[in-house]
Amino acid sequence: MKIQSRIRRYELYRWLVPVFLLLNILQDLVEGAGDFPLRVINEIWLGIFVSVISYRLLEHTLPKLGLKNALYSFFILLAYVLAYSAGLLLWSYLGITLHIFTPLGNPVPMQDRLGMLIGYSVGSLLFFAVVRHLYNYIRLKQHAQQLRIASQQAELNYLKSQTNPHFLFNTLNNIYSLARDKSDLAPESILRLSKMLRYMLYETSEPYIAVEKDLKIIDDYIALEKLRYDDSLRINFNHDLEDMKQSLPPLLLIPLVENAFKHGASETRENPFVDIHLSIKNRQLFFVVKNSTGEPAGEGNFNPQIGLSNLRRQLELLYSDYQLDVTKGDYVFTATLKINLASHV
Repeated sequence: MKIQSRIRRYELYRWLVPVFLLLNILQDLVEGAGDFPLRVINEIWLGIFVSVISYRLLEHTLPKLGLKNALYSFFILLAYVLAYSAGLLLWSYLGITLHIFTPLGNPVPMQDRLGMLIGYSVGSLLFFAVVRHLYNYIRLKQHAQQLRIASQQAELNYLKSQTNPHFLFNTLNNIYSLARDKSDLAPESILRLSKMLRYMLYETSEPYIAVEKDLKIIDDYIALEKLRYDDSLRINFNHDLEDMKQSLPPLLLIPLVENAFKHGASETRENPFVDIHLSIKNRQLFFVVKNSTGEPAGEGNFNPQIGLSNLRRQLELLYSDYQLDVTKGDYVFTATLKINLASHV
C-alpha cells in the first residue's frame, strides 16, 4: 500500500515539474532577455532544487505535522524556510562550481540576490501547493463519484435480488394452487415458468435490455396467470412503441403487472379485470396498469408491497425525471408510471 501511495504522489509531479519549468522558460522568452539558452539551463538547474524541496515539504513533511507537537513543527518549517533561501543560494553556487549555472546580468549585492531567490522560491512553492490542492480536490471528487456509482449499483443489484425471488415466489404459489387441484394446466404452467427462469438467469444481468424482451416476459406472466382463472377474468394488454429495441432496465415494469394480479384480480369476486397499456414515444415512457379491487375506495387500506417499494427505489437510482402514482378508486386500482428515458443518471 505504501508503494502504491508513493506512485500516486509521483503521478502528479511527473507532469507538474515539466510544466513548472516550461512556464519559467516561456516567461524568459516573453521578457525577451538575452542569453536565452543559458537562461534555460539556469531555470532547469534551479527548478530541480525547488521541485525536490517542494515535493518533500508538501508530500512528506506537512502531512506529518500537527498542533500536538507545535514546537517540533515550527522548527521543521523553519528548516524548510532556510532551505528555500540559503539552500537555493548554495545550490546556485554549486551550479557555478560545476559550470552548469551561469550568473547573468550585472552583479548584485548578496542581500538583493538572496531576496530575489527567496521571491523565486516562494512563488514556486505557491505554484506547487495550489496545483497540488486542485489536483487532490479533483481526484477526491472523482473517487467520491466512483464510490457513489458503485454504491448505487450495489443497491440496484440488491433490489433485483429481492424482486426476482419475490416474483418467483408468487409465481410458484400460482403453480402450487394448480398442482393442488390436480389441474391439467400444471405442466404448461411449469413450462412457462422455466422460460421465465431462463430469461432471469441470462437476460437480466445486463443493465439494459430491449423493451421487446420485457414485453415477452410480461406476456408469459399474463399467460401463466390466465391458467388460474376461468373466462370471467378480462385481461387487456396493449402497447404503442415507436422502437421495439428501445432500452429499458430489465424487469422494471413487471412489479406493477404482478401487483395487479396478486392484490387485485385475485381478490375480486365479480367481474375481475386487468388493463395494461404501455407507450414509448420520443423517449417518454407511459405505463398504466388498472385492475379491479372488489371494494369501494373508502374501504380497506393500501399497504405498499415489496415490489412497489423496490420499484420506487430503483427509479430514484436510475432516473432523475419520473413519476409513479398509485390511486385507489371505487373497485379500481390504478398505477401510472411516467419516465423520461433520457434522464438516466
